[in-house]
This record gives sequence, C-alpha cells and structure tokens, in this order.
Amino acid sequence: MRILANRKIKHLFWWIALFIAGFSSISIVSVSLQWKYSVWCVLVSAILMGVFIVAALYLYFRKQDQIIEDAVTQIREYLSGNQDARIDCDEEGELYRLFHEVNSLAAILNAHAENEGRAKYFLKDTISNISHQLKTPLAALNIYNGLLQEESKDFPEIREFTDLSEQELDRMETLVQNLLKMAKLDSGTIVLEKTMENLSEMMDCVQRNFTYQAQQEEKKLIFCGGDMVTLLCDRIWLMEAVSNLVKNAFAHTKAGDTISIQWKQFASIVQLVVQDNGSGIHPEDLPHVFKRFYRSRFSKDTQGVGLGLPLTKAIVEAHSGTIEIDSDLGRGTTFTINFLIPTKL
Repeated sequence: MRILANRKIKHLFWWIALFIAGFSSISIVSVSLQWKYSVWCVLVSAILMGVFIVAALYLYFRKQDQIIEDAVTQIREYLSGNQDARIDCDEEGELYRLFHEVNSLAAILNAHAENEGRAKYFLKDTISNISHQLKTPLAALNIYNGLLQEESKDFPEIREFTDLSEQELDRMETLVQNLLKMAKLDSGTIVLEKTMENLSEMMDCVQRNFTYQAQQEEKKLIFCGGDMVTLLCDRIWLMEAVSNLVKNAFAHTKAGDTISIQWKQFASIVQLVVQDNGSGIHPEDLPHVFKRFYRSRFSKDTQGVGLGLPLTKAIVEAHSGTIEIDSDLGRGTTFTINFLIPTKL
C-alpha cells in the first residue's frame, strides 16, 4: 500500500495497533481470570487506550500541519520572486510525492521563464541591430531626397514625388524607432527612472511639439488641467505615450476639429484624458486598437503602422496605470489614462 510508504504513517499505525493489542490483551486476561474488578480494569484500559490513540493522532497531525505550513511558506517564497525556493521532499509517501511534483513544476516554470527571457533579449538585440543597420541607409536616403527636392523646385511633378518620398521615409523612421522601443519594453531591459513630475509642465512640452502641426492643419489644440498635479513617472516615456495619443488624434481629425488634453487629480488617482471630435473608431475595431500592426478594414488611414497605440499601452502599464478607450463613429474618440496614487498604509 502506498499510504504505508511514509515512515511516519507506518509508525502511527504500529502504535495504534500496539495500543489496541494491549487493551485487548488486558481485557481478555482480566475477564478470563474473573477478577473482582475486571470490569473496572477493562474500562480503565479502554480509557487509557483512547487517550494514547488521541495523543498519537494529535502529535502526528501537528507534525503534518507543520510540514504543510513549511511547504506553503516555500510556495509563497517562490511566488514572491525567489526562484530557488523548494519544498523539502526527502522522505517517501504520497504527500512528499506531491511536493516533488510541485518542485518539478517550479523547475519547469524557471526553465520556461529563462527561455522566454533569452528569447526577449534575442528579439531586442535583433531588432536593435536591424534598426541601427537601417539608420545609415535611411539617413542617406533623406539626404538624397533633400537634394532632389532642391533640384526639382522648377518641376512640380518631380517635386510632388520627392515630397511623397519624404513622407514615406519619415514613416519608415517612425516604424524603426517604435519597433526598437517596443522591443526594449518587451524584454524588460528598460528601467523606468521615475521621479515626481509636474504634469502641467510636461503637457506644456507636448503642446509646444504639436502647436505648429495644429496651425498647419487648421485644428484646435486645447490643453487644460491643474497646475499643481504631480505624478511619479518617467518623464520621457510618459510624454512619449501622450504624444502617441495626440498623433493618433491628428490622424483621425480634419480641419476645424478639436483635440483636447485634460488632466485631473482625484483622491486616489491621477487621470489624463485625450479627446477629439474626429471620425471616431468603428465598433468592430474597438477591441483590437491596442494590438500590434492591427489595420482596420474601415480605416482610410494609409500612413499608420499600428504601433503607436500598443506602445502607449505598454508604457502606461509599465507605470502600473490603465488605459481605456471610448469612441462614437463620426463623433470622436476619448482615451482615458488612470494612474493610482501610491499611499502609505
């Protein structure tokens, strides 16, 4: 029997069998000899047997409880990040067999995590190498295209093609940069340098970056929020996330439309909202907008590469925040970012 493979269980059964045998022997002897107090002798023996059996069971289960508590402690250690935590399973028995399987599972999870980590680093290094390799030809193409633009001032048709070439080169450069950023975030090689930042000052920087574009495209750009709102964040990466949302708003609005960026501080969260009254997003596309390289069959945008919003989501989540989207087709889109304010309990 497997249950008797455990030495402690085997000893418990032996002790219980010994107590029962002793009680039975005393009872048989006292009854067969017809002692005057044989009834009392049987009664006392039964009581003593019961006490010894209860004591033996108590000691056994107390030891088992301690073993399980130790196992739970090791499991919690593992869940807390200690990958070397293991349950002691040197003895035999079904319980220790279970512990052995748990240890095996932990080893398998460690191996998978290590393989995944290597894969992420390989992906980051690969994309990084490709990105750096592409920078040189892209820079050269930009120079060549700039020379062609200078030479084609008197040739409208050629000038139109060189302008289109410039747009595509800018698009390629944006794609390369976004791929590199996504790879760094995925691999976990980026350590966010979080400091307490004034959100109003950060949004002023974002506003300056897009003011000229808003004027050129005849769109209204509104920034409003509390001057004293602060947030523990990585300034550069958070501005990247907000800028991607503003770029997305520019891509889906037309002349005369409005793009607004608002920020507020509540009791437990800091909220940042990017809203526009542009074309909106089709309901079929809403569940997929944060997927990489997703292209809607309803979208007329031919310039997007489908990385801006996934990158924004990754940055927000790296700050332990959440991002939600609400959109009405033909009426506009609203992105709401919430950051939990750390509290000391």
